[in-house]
Amino acid sequence: MDGNRFEGRIPASLGNCRNLLLLNLSHNNLSGTIPEQVMGLSTLSIILDLSYNFLIGALPFEVGKLKQLSKLDLSKNRLSGKIPTTLETCTSLEHLYLDGNSFEGEIPQSLKNLKGLEDIDLSHNKLFGHIPEFLSKLLALKYLDISYNDFEGEVPSEGVFANASAISIFGNEKLCGGVQELHLSSCSSKHPKLYGKLLALRIIIPLTCIIIFVLLLLYFFPTCSILKKSREGALTTSSFEDWQLPFSYAELLESTNGFSENNLIGSGSFGFVYKGALSRNGAVVAIKVLNLQRQEASTSFINECNALRSIRHRNLLKIISACSSIDHKGNDFKSLIFEFMCNGSLDLWLHPKSDEQYQRKKLSFIQRLNIAIDVAYALEYLHQHCQTPIVHCDLKPSNILLDEDMVAHVGDFGLVKFLFEASDNPSKTQTLSIGLRGSIGYIPPEYGMGGEISTLGDIFSYGILLLEMFTGKKPIDEMFIDGLSIHKFTSMALPEHVMDIVDPSMFCEEDEEDVNDERNEDDIEDKAIIEEEPHLNVSSRIKDCLILVFEIGLSCSTTSPNERMPTNVVVNEMNAIKDTYLKFKRGNRRRMN
Repeated sequence: MDGNRFEGRIPASLGNCRNLLLLNLSHNNLSGTIPEQVMGLSTLSIILDLSYNFLIGALPFEVGKLKQLSKLDLSKNRLSGKIPTTLETCTSLEHLYLDGNSFEGEIPQSLKNLKGLEDIDLSHNKLFGHIPEFLSKLLALKYLDISYNDFEGEVPSEGVFANASAISIFGNEKLCGGVQELHLSSCSSKHPKLYGKLLALRIIIPLTCIIIFVLLLLYFFPTCSILKKSREGALTTSSFEDWQLPFSYAELLESTNGFSENNLIGSGSFGFVYKGALSRNGAVVAIKVLNLQRQEASTSFINECNALRSIRHRNLLKIISACSSIDHKGNDFKSLIFEFMCNGSLDLWLHPKSDEQYQRKKLSFIQRLNIAIDVAYALEYLHQHCQTPIVHCDLKPSNILLDEDMVAHVGDFGLVKFLFEASDNPSKTQTLSIGLRGSIGYIPPEYGMGGEISTLGDIFSYGILLLEMFTGKKPIDEMFIDGLSIHKFTSMALPEHVMDIVDPSMFCEEDEEDVNDERNEDDIEDKAIIEEEPHLNVSSRIKDCLILVFEIGLSCSTTSPNERMPTNVVVNEMNAIKDTYLKFKRGNRRRMN
């Protein structure tokens, strides 16, 4: 009964449905409290989903009766109070989503008994206290989101916390420690046995810092420094307070073998990207060198710096530092140093060139689904979780980079727009940044007609990207002429002819070397299922998932901005498709065994 316009309270009489296995009332207009009779339906074993409603009050203690439940989703409501300790008896729980409510207090220690938890989302609540150590001991836990609460103290470094991309802790300003990739401040120790040492350190540390500071001044004085104002006057010390030490032009020149063509890995609107190995620590990085002969390149540099210094997300390309200096010929030099993505861009995987290493690689259905979800998470963060909403303005496959685990990272923020509320009229938004830019095929139609830049423009680009990923056709493909577009091409094929437009390579054989890749193992199993059981039931399930993906792409890329699907809904819908697909695969795997 999800996705309707039901309103009023959830009837307690639903508690009489003693054979109910699954209950989904999400995305409605339901209000009031959750009936104890419904929460105590012990027969529920698959899903209880009451998300995206207007439910209030506490989570009933009767939730402990859901001992066989696999997924509990109460996100995006107005629930309050403490998380009940009775949840500890829900020992079959694999997915727990309580985000977007007003739960308060600490995370109950009793949850340590839920050994099968794979996903936990407690973000956007009012939880506080220390992060429980038991979360690092849950071996099945693959993703944890506790962002935008009031947690404090040290972040564990074991278990799920050892992988920075598997956790989200944004908006908890009092946290410290954790793995290096989180870039949190170190935790100060106050143990009484260490008092004597700390007293000595109070003298040694300041003295050491002074010496190091003087040495750094002597070393970096002749080099480029992001701690100085740029010629545009936009880069201040505070702009880069979270970044690492600046790089000199000479160091970047050396790391790229003199910006050799052999090190060139890409080019964009305002510059070139080189692969470099830093002499200071041997780290491999991507160095974006701005082509300052382009009129707006300098503005793009400032714009990208201002955006990247204030955002941090596991699905956004991580910036390491920046350089604004003079090259060996006396010309202005500006560059950005990024984390290197060893698997290149999504564009090279979708449309490989004949001389590229990607020619022999193919993206499977589940890989494309994972990448699409990663990009959706990045957009949701930019649009809804930044202090000032950010519009990317140039979302396309070449701006999506893949790391060694095939996790997607959105990059190239040279055209980004900051949205802020107009002080004289809160209902209107204004934009800050450079003029309108974008890439043909991905630019929303309203921009071409003078419409205001908005997050809905990014959603349009995402919709086109989604259609491209699963059809394998670029939006500027030569077949799209005489009024035919990738949107119309897809729309005409659904639903009966969906298999006629999909990219067949997504079901091709995986390389043996990918067998051990966690995100690719499912692909290989999929293919074995398809080959060994090519009957109608299997193919129809895959077809149903493809239809749902294309429908989301069409909804996002519709001409009317107000009809486009919001990013938070996209995230949920895409994850639902993935869950359905993986459950289907697990069922087939059990039958095969």
